[in-house]
Amino acid sequence: MPLNSRDDLRNLAIIAHVDHGKTTLVDAMLWQSGAFRANQDVDERVMDSNDLEREKGITILAKNTAVKHGGRTLNIIDTPGHADFGGEVERGLSMVDGVVLLVDASEGPLPQTRFVLRKAFAAKMPVILCINKVDRPDARIKEVVDEVYELFIDLDATEEQIDFPIVYASAKAGRASLNRPDDGGMPDSEDLEPLFETIYKTIPAPTYDPTAPFQAHVTNLDASSYLGRIALCRVHHGTIKKGQQVAWCRTDGSIQRVKITELLMTDALERKPADQAGPGDIIAIAGIPDIMIGETLADPEDPRPLPLITVDEPAISMTVGTNTSPLVGRVKGSKVTARMVKDRLDRELVGNVSLRILPTERPDTWEIQGRGELALAILVEQMRREGYELTVGKPQVVTKEIDGKKHEPVERLTVDCPEDYLGAVTQLLAVRKGRMEHMTNHGTGWIRMEFVVPARGLIGFRTEFLTETRGTGLVHHVFDSYEPWFGELRTRGNGSLVADRSGPVTAFAMTNLQERGILFVGPTTEVYEGMIVGENSRADDMDVNITKEKKLTNMRQSTSDVTETLVPPRQLSLEQALEFIRDDECVEITPESVRIRKVVLDGSTRARTTARAKRAN
Repeated sequence: MPLNSRDDLRNLAIIAHVDHGKTTLVDAMLWQSGAFRANQDVDERVMDSNDLEREKGITILAKNTAVKHGGRTLNIIDTPGHADFGGEVERGLSMVDGVVLLVDASEGPLPQTRFVLRKAFAAKMPVILCINKVDRPDARIKEVVDEVYELFIDLDATEEQIDFPIVYASAKAGRASLNRPDDGGMPDSEDLEPLFETIYKTIPAPTYDPTAPFQAHVTNLDASSYLGRIALCRVHHGTIKKGQQVAWCRTDGSIQRVKITELLMTDALERKPADQAGPGDIIAIAGIPDIMIGETLADPEDPRPLPLITVDEPAISMTVGTNTSPLVGRVKGSKVTARMVKDRLDRELVGNVSLRILPTERPDTWEIQGRGELALAILVEQMRREGYELTVGKPQVVTKEIDGKKHEPVERLTVDCPEDYLGAVTQLLAVRKGRMEHMTNHGTGWIRMEFVVPARGLIGFRTEFLTETRGTGLVHHVFDSYEPWFGELRTRGNGSLVADRSGPVTAFAMTNLQERGILFVGPTTEVYEGMIVGENSRADDMDVNITKEKKLTNMRQSTSDVTETLVPPRQLSLEQALEFIRDDECVEITPESVRIRKVVLDGSTRARTTARAKRAN
């Protein structure tokens, strides 16, 4: 039976590396299609609606928008550019028929580009290459296009996929062209019309079998205080109407009849009620409170479930439990019980298919597995902002048994830095058992190096790397494969300064301790025994009294007028704290503060354990 197609509709995803201008391009497409009024107040990067996305400048959740242009509708999925959010990327690609690959005209294709592109090739999708930021003063357009061709060949693209159209754009200026401008020049067109035309010609219209029964795939979930759980679906065949009965094909194989109480379709950034939707449409439906990602809505008379959405295996894990420190519950309105934490983690599983939550030996602690350190840190940060108090352990890698041998995940790391720091960077990665596979010098004073490094070697790497390169280096990594266990890695050379008693920090004690290392706490901060207050300048841990007060006497001292200068303490963010800790340490997270502590708080117990370990060796 020949398939019909809907020429009035295109479903596409925009894929790119972090900060290559993906969300900015979607903004420009919405403005030029008349989605906003001329005097409407619209935020920049309007698709990054989440507070954390705005703060970090990255896309975390895959979102969709509908652009009406020239009598057609473009359903655009804005996917994350970070491999840690791979589950979001894979779900986004399951809704579309083609992709626009956005590449920075100066930076060229980077590891995350490789990750998302590999997924698009696996789904046999056509690709449009869009070279963005062509007006950058350091643009090198021809070389970047050649690098993209090399990447396509490296990823075993088919001949049809390698024969891709190229659009040159400046998303910020809202301009695109099919003619290559000079490096640093503007596209010759005044708008994005060449990009729209290329999309219509390259990305196929949705096809469907007019005789097939209704089928829609649930690819994402949302929630509304008024409608309850909302399922985002792509309709593959047939039509659906508001109030209609459908068959809900669940993950466990059971089929249940349900009623669609509300049917919504996206117009620009708003969801608007619709009476019916047809093949190729991306819709939001309400009325099924327990629906999950990957399930199918089908014809109740002839239910045919679609295959479940699969995502890459998790590579990083960490333990998350209730807060057990002496300062627990000091924050007003904080959520501290094991039941509250477990309920919140279960809710996260509903919408995050790339996450796994496993029980541990303790009833108040759980193991969370995800694609990367950033994805897990984002979850913990969201929980902290919602008022939860947590204890989080050191991130670990998820190993596999292959042919009876222990294997660990290996990452492909790309480093861009000034050539003066070549020695420092290679030394940093040699300690982490990284091997260099490729090095490029563009002759601009900057070099690009590619390494293959064990994933656990990269935990805590970013902070040291930025210190060594004086904040000038750029680093990106993506999962590559599993390799045999690399052996012991010692990535942090310095020990910790550990408080040996409770009380407020005094400036007098800080003055005496600051020559011992770098302090993390300031005067009047409340500390407790076992809390880490700084980084020791030596390799071993040191118990210190940071609450010591100056003894007052009525005798005048010759040094009484000498003022001591306090070095400002180093304030650690959540990500930096997770990178810093060792196996016997953990991070205490509350809505107001992030503290580092020893797992065993009592100093004498820790000393006995250390002595036993030394005797055993």
